[in-house]
Amino acid sequence: MPLVAEQIKERLRGVAVGLLTPFDENRDIEHWKIEENAQTHYKEGIRTFLASANISEYHSLSQDERIAVTESSVDALPSDACVLAGVGGSTATAQTLIRAYDQIGVDAMMIMPPDHSYIHERGLLNYYRDLASVTETPLVPYVRGFTPSVKYLADLTRLESVIGIKYALEDPVKLGAGINAGADDVVWIDGLAEPYAVAYWAEGVEGFSAGVSNFRPEIGLELFDALSAENWEQARVLRDICLPYQNLRDETGQNNTIPGAASVPAVKKGLELAGLHGGAVREPIRPLAPEEEAKAEELYRQLDDDINRLIR
Repeated sequence: MPLVAEQIKERLRGVAVGLLTPFDENRDIEHWKIEENAQTHYKEGIRTFLASANISEYHSLSQDERIAVTESSVDALPSDACVLAGVGGSTATAQTLIRAYDQIGVDAMMIMPPDHSYIHERGLLNYYRDLASVTETPLVPYVRGFTPSVKYLADLTRLESVIGIKYALEDPVKLGAGINAGADDVVWIDGLAEPYAVAYWAEGVEGFSAGVSNFRPEIGLELFDALSAENWEQARVLRDICLPYQNLRDETGQNNTIPGAASVPAVKKGLELAGLHGGAVREPIRPLAPEEEAKAEELYRQLDDDINRLIR
């Protein structure tokens, strides 16, 4: 049975790990690997999971595949885990996906960033209302890829269906203004992972999505504890441990000028180096080049040494 709203909010006040989609050499999904990754993270203390998310290669999955990988995620985890499932596309498409997720028993719908070339803030708020009309399951909008007004952020918090906001804009000033102007019963989540956790926590964020914590969850859990205790010095040290590998994720890769192209394959490589399941990627994402893999391995060794020195 899905968690109730207050339980979900409590889970959002934590580290949200993305469940990546492991593809085999033919680019078919290996569901048992999703299940093993989820179960390993749960045993290590993670309680909040993102299924069929951006990092899961949402846009490279068919509608049926999104439902299937989400079902694998929910089935793999105990009932006290919180699973947020990615939802996007046209209103009708998103509503169909929501209905399918409700049959599976997800805890919240993470509404993906709008992928339209042209959007209107009022139209986007109406979109969320239309999605909420077909479900009792709460929504967590993902704010990324556009520049909203503070009024929009505040209005978003006042939608009855919204219990959390995943904020992934490199703008802490707007974040703080949006939190101050909005309702106080919504949980704000740092959607830019560990590098922004310290600064965004000071603005009122209460949880964060995983970066390197997707494959080394102990660093995310330690960072969350330090932030919760307002141990800023320790939090900064833990954040800094994550930065070299996170910077690799921001790179363009070869023969490309678009930042972040290395993000998903770098995390999949991290999963494999940690003894978990990564796998191939689907287009339009490209795998790491051999020299990029070598760099990832070097950065992972550095990360592992730092974790062993400071945590274990």
